[in-house]
Amino acid sequence: MQSEQSADDGRVAYERHGEGQSLVLLHGGMAPREYWTPVLPHLEGYAAVVPQRPGFGTCLDGPDETPSGEVLVREAEYVRALVEAVDGDPILFGHSFGALTAIEAARDAAVEAVVAYEPAVLPDDFRAEADLAARMDALLEAGERREAVKRYVEQVLHPEGIEDLDGWLAEWPVWPDCVDLAEEVVRMNRAVERYRLPDRLDVDAPVLVMTGTEGPEFLRESARAVHEALPHSRLVEFDGVSHSGPGEAPETVSAEMDAFLRHRTSVVDTAVGSSERRR
Repeated sequence: MQSEQSADDGRVAYERHGEGQSLVLLHGGMAPREYWTPVLPHLEGYAAVVPQRPGFGTCLDGPDETPSGEVLVREAEYVRALVEAVDGDPILFGHSFGALTAIEAARDAAVEAVVAYEPAVLPDDFRAEADLAARMDALLEAGERREAVKRYVEQVLHPEGIEDLDGWLAEWPVWPDCVDLAEEVVRMNRAVERYRLPDRLDVDAPVLVMTGTEGPEFLRESARAVHEALPHSRLVEFDGVSHSGPGEAPETVSAEMDAFLRHRTSVVDTAVGSSERRR
């Protein structure tokens, strides 16, 4: 673990793997930094920077210090501090809430490019009825911590249902340790439910937005909406890949990212972003 001093005298701690242009990897809400372990072997030519996102494993604080309305702002500030700490202008690669954080940070940070797998953005019609945070909170108040986290897993990772959730969880590497983060996930969900995607995202860097056909429909819809709100973007959809795309299909996702980064100037030169499907 390397540590750098940030401009506000806070500590910006991260792991660094490999040599090359800095590639900052931002994990999602229920995943630790180990989420990126299967991806790292496919990042040859990049210096992968793997931080622990604040509030998710190492930098826990209470809602009095950082209420849900400030969670995204706090994490975007943390990413900007990372951008200042690493060598050169880095590439940001985020998954889920990490992808939303990457895009928001890139609105006011010097980055070379952004790669975003299914940003945690709710379409307007879905957000109007979104109650995951409230349902989880009610279960936490009733002392049902594991059940609260299960509701998150069901909605985000198994939107079409799953016959044996307990059996699946028994094989999930982060279970049951992730139950300790239940309150953090509620706070993150409230931040997501509050977020409104603007008509235009002022990100100068080229952005690769990725999604999979086996994930939640609302996240596929939001990936398309994010793509359309960006001035320089490409949208790629993978057949047969779920919301866990980077960890589930690391070779496929990393190859697409590498191809995009090698030809990213063509995206900037194109006024309207492109959309592609991968089988």
